[in-house]
Amino acid sequence: MPPRFLLALTPLLFTPIAHAIDCDNATDQSTMNQCAAQQNKAADKELNALYQQITTRLKDSPDEKKLLIGAQRSWIAFRDAECKFSASGVAGGSVYPLIYSNCTTELTKARVEAFKTYLKCEEGDLSCPVPGA
Repeated sequence: MPPRFLLALTPLLFTPIAHAIDCDNATDQSTMNQCAAQQNKAADKELNALYQQITTRLKDSPDEKKLLIGAQRSWIAFRDAECKFSASGVAGGSVYPLIYSNCTTELTKARVEAFKTYLKCEEGDLSCPVPGA
């Protein structure tokens, strides 16, 4: 290839892809995989926001905060291992990212609900590890 051709392509290399993915009408595997990854990212973002709220509430309780950090690390290891197992039947296939992402999204959503419950603890509820706001 002549250098002029490479120079002509340079602007295309730095142009962001600005088209939105239509996840409601996804029909090909690549698009379905991308949509599953987006849903997973959204669930993870919500989980991280709630985790930050909980750690903020635990700022005066270093022992409980340490327990939360340990529990969260263990939960992430469990989630990842569970989803690797769950998707192992399609390992190496084009559907693997979809199956794996759907699994991690569902487990993350369940963890989100657990965190939301922790954040709704009422003052004086001794069964709740997170102090009220």
